[in-house]
Amino acid sequence: MSRSPRILMCPPDYYGIEYEINPWMNRENATDPTASVWQWWALHDALRDLGVEIETLEPVPGLPDLVFTANAGLVFHNTFVVSRFRHGVRQGEAPHFERWARRHGFDVVDMPPHLHFEGAGDALFCGSTLFAGYRYRSDAGAHQWIGTQLGVEVLPVELVDPRFYHLDTCFCPLAEGAALYYPGAFDDYGRSVLRDRIETLIEVEAEEAVSFSCNAVVVGRSVLLNEGAPKLARILRGIGFTTTPLRLTEFIKAGGSAKCLTLRLDGEEAASWSHAEALAVH
Repeated sequence: MSRSPRILMCPPDYYGIEYEINPWMNRENATDPTASVWQWWALHDALRDLGVEIETLEPVPGLPDLVFTANAGLVFHNTFVVSRFRHGVRQGEAPHFERWARRHGFDVVDMPPHLHFEGAGDALFCGSTLFAGYRYRSDAGAHQWIGTQLGVEVLPVELVDPRFYHLDTCFCPLAEGAALYYPGAFDDYGRSVLRDRIETLIEVEAEEAVSFSCNAVVVGRSVLLNEGAPKLARILRGIGFTTTPLRLTEFIKAGGSAKCLTLRLDGEEAASWSHAEALAVH
């Protein structure tokens, strides 16, 4: 029997641009609190309408990026690998994520102190293989350590465009053997790894990649993504997916979108492929 998808979200009560740690963030380009709340709830309700069980993390003053729960850690079955953030301004989030995971019955695994790892923002399963982005936020060594701890195959890929500083900004698994990606975010070797290992790899054009179209949430045959990617939406519909474009402009100001705002609690490896039918790709 298929499990109901479970996702962790954190309301944007204290969300805002309070520092600059990626090219999207500019303290002079402030977020609109009212619009942020409206956009967050639109995503929340769209997920709920797809049958997703949504858990919420209590927001905390002084931690504006706590809203981006994808960075909490990596969930694999009942194991929760807690993130170890590179930037000091985000390191205060980790204890809240860890405490939440312990209270909800996860087996919590802490990263070694010398390694940086930013959760499902940089580690995404496509089938049984964990694809892992490194350079800007996570370390390649952290991914290999995780692979050993979880007993899974890990393929690190280097990110080379600072605008796409996390893997989930430029890569999105759709089903076993199928994913979206923006080629310009990866070096030659990374592109070759993705092409060799993923049978159906859909290229997202640069003009739509910068609207965070790869930072999408996949629930079975439904894809929730930021508005501004009509070409990609047509491609997805052509291979059997439904698409829900959402206005998430306030979160793009901080370098995030739909995927960044969610963490799969039933495990990233459970996202869509366990019970998916074959894609209509020709």
